[in-house]
Amino acid sequence: MKKIKCRKISKGVGEGVSLVSNAPISFLGDVDPKTGLIVNKNHPLYGKSIEGKVLIFPTGRGSTVGSYILYQLSKNGKAPKAIIMKEAEPIIAVGAIISNIPLVDKPEVFEFKDGERITVDADHNEIIVH
Repeated sequence: MKKIKCRKISKGVGEGVSLVSNAPISFLGDVDPKTGLIVNKNHPLYGKSIEGKVLIFPTGRGSTVGSYILYQLSKNGKAPKAIIMKEAEPIIAVGAIISNIPLVDKPEVFEFKDGERITVDADHNEIIVH
């Protein structure tokens, strides 16, 4: 087990299997809010589901509507369990806060792999890789 310090953006604790992207994500256009699938054919995660995952990506990009898409994902039961970002920005931060999705950024190290079981404990500024 490895513990990584980070910065809390949105409170809470979430646990799941990691899904890692080295490319930024725009929730408007990259993600289908009804299915939780990455639908942008040019995105490295194309065809994968973010539902129930610990979604890890460097930063967001795109429209302010992305906050609402995160909220829709949550209402549809298709949201990630938690989000880890290298550098959070206001669009993703607002979306995570209104959707009660734990969000942290600035981890001590940013070396994650797909398929790891991860707990994001935003309340204690900690990521646990099991």
